[in-house]
Amino acid sequence: MAILVIAEHDNLSLKPATLNAVTAAAKIGGDIHVLVAGSGCAAAAEAAAKVAGVGRVKVADAAHYADQTAENVAALVVANAAGYSHLVAPATTAGKNFMPRVAALLDVAQISDIVGVDSADTFIRPIYAGNVLATVQSADAVKVITVRTTAFEAAGEGGSAAVESVAAAADAGNSKLVGRELTKSARPELTAAKIIVSGGRGVGNGENYHALLEPLADKLGAALGASRAAVDAGFVPNDYQVGQTGKIVAPQLYIAVGISGAIQHLAGMKDSKVIVAINKDPEAPIFQVADYGLVGDLFEVVPQLTAAV
Repeated sequence: MAILVIAEHDNLSLKPATLNAVTAAAKIGGDIHVLVAGSGCAAAAEAAAKVAGVGRVKVADAAHYADQTAENVAALVVANAAGYSHLVAPATTAGKNFMPRVAALLDVAQISDIVGVDSADTFIRPIYAGNVLATVQSADAVKVITVRTTAFEAAGEGGSAAVESVAAAADAGNSKLVGRELTKSARPELTAAKIIVSGGRGVGNGENYHALLEPLADKLGAALGASRAAVDAGFVPNDYQVGQTGKIVAPQLYIAVGISGAIQHLAGMKDSKVIVAINKDPEAPIFQVADYGLVGDLFEVVPQLTAAV
């Protein structure tokens, strides 16, 4: 049994999500191969070769993989699917884009967002915003799987896999990247941060959000997050959103400030190692998942906490 993990990378280095996907593949069992599709991506391929547990790295280096558009990546994965029992990718924005296309082209069911592995054909995945864990079994010859990265530890280094080139599939020509606007910040990236300070509707407005939470985040070396309510109200941009329709995070420490704890939000952060909630409403649902809860006025408590750090 062999498993093909599709790497997520920026042509220079692997994204951390790839390491979590490799760990999930290791739990399935079998030889693990990694597919790196990009342009000028030799460095990313070398990084993949050093990941513990990886036996082979396949590299498709071509100009039309520079932006890793879903149509081109899906076609490449399908072209290289022969001989593999499982095709695995992180359940990130990129993985959610191309993997359903792979499943459709192979005419199999996709098993999405798994958080556990029972056996080579049986997996655990959350449903109903994470309130229920479903155990699903697949009889398909090829299992197409996306992995919730927060549910698996990142694979370490220590591997010395062979690197080989594979033929690029034809350019589908269905789409092209017109532009990319990247948010630049000195703070850690939200999904990779070990500490997250997150604000909700309770902070009142965007000015309060930045005045209250940024000093605390800076002292802790934390990333900033937000609830959907705060994003919808325009306090912060969409890429701050934590939740079922935002980013799924599991930091060592999650500080929720002025967040009531709607199911949608809890689905995105309840796997955090330690959860601290600050809210003036003692009945707020966030306290049901919090390890530490502080009932109080956030406009008084947060500055005091910042000063004490």
